[in-house]
Amino acid sequence: MRKPKVIRMVFALCLGCFVMVIFYFNNSLKPASEPAGEGSSEQKSRRSPLQTLYDGDQVESAVQAIHQGRRELLEEACRSYTRKRRVLIPEDLKHVIVDDQHGLLYCYVPKVACTNWKRVLMVLTGVAGPHRDPLAIPANEAHVPGNLRTLSEYTTSQINQRLRSYLKFVFVREPFERLVSAYRNKFTRSYNTAFHKRYGTKIVRRHRPDPQPEALERGNDVSFEEFVYYLVDPATQREEPFNEHWERVHSLCHPCLIHYDVVGKYETLEQDSRYVLQLAGVEDQVSFPTSSKSTRTTGDMAAQFFHNISPFYQKKLYNLYRMDFLLFNYSIPAYLKFR
Repeated sequence: MRKPKVIRMVFALCLGCFVMVIFYFNNSLKPASEPAGEGSSEQKSRRSPLQTLYDGDQVESAVQAIHQGRRELLEEACRSYTRKRRVLIPEDLKHVIVDDQHGLLYCYVPKVACTNWKRVLMVLTGVAGPHRDPLAIPANEAHVPGNLRTLSEYTTSQINQRLRSYLKFVFVREPFERLVSAYRNKFTRSYNTAFHKRYGTKIVRRHRPDPQPEALERGNDVSFEEFVYYLVDPATQREEPFNEHWERVHSLCHPCLIHYDVVGKYETLEQDSRYVLQLAGVEDQVSFPTSSKSTRTTGDMAAQFFHNISPFYQKKLYNLYRMDFLLFNYSIPAYLKFR
């Protein structure tokens, strides 16, 4: 008489376990609840910057046309002047800053307003703390390593996902104006003693006949001509890569390997910066700082610096920066004498 009772108990236990398994799988198939702050209807409906760019109904059409033209010119130049494509490696991505909150990838180029763009991204990512005005962030703080994450810090799958789905932008500048700006900032300012010691002393030692002992020790009076000799000397790049302040943009940001959605230009900085912030949907949260600098390096100023450079060295220097001229549609400066 006890066997049927035991059988019934075992059957009931099995049935209960079966119901619990069904209940578990039913719940596990439901979408996971959103993390705090990410489940609002506003967040779900908000389009990514990349979607906004290619849907194209929220930004002025004339501005869109300009940037579409720049993308097409860059793609055509890459097809024409790049012989062999290669796979990106993490080393290539050290200049690409990531804003995961807004879906942005920014490749920073020194001497092309990168300090202000880093300040803006510090505000957007919350790194700036209470600061909402980018100019309230000290310039040296904007360049502190680790304040902003770079794409090289992510795993391969995370890198690929961000390259596919984030808005990628870079700002470029007329190559020789950028080069003169770098020279003026790093070699003619008395406070840049680290650059004088690191590079100035080497330049004086190699490219100045009969240097004075003080110049060899301090390296603080490098002429632009000596700087040019240093750049075109094959031994320079055999020893080490160029410093980022005079490295070519195509070597810093790899525009033929990374498909940039926006190529901003220093010559139209305010308009292009506003365009990026509009695409990101943050133009009401932060403004790109406007500059009233009267000391900005211009084309006329660059012409003065190149006046004493011989046609032979002008040609060698142009060949060194040729890809930046071609990829970003800059003409050969009229002041060059080698043509």
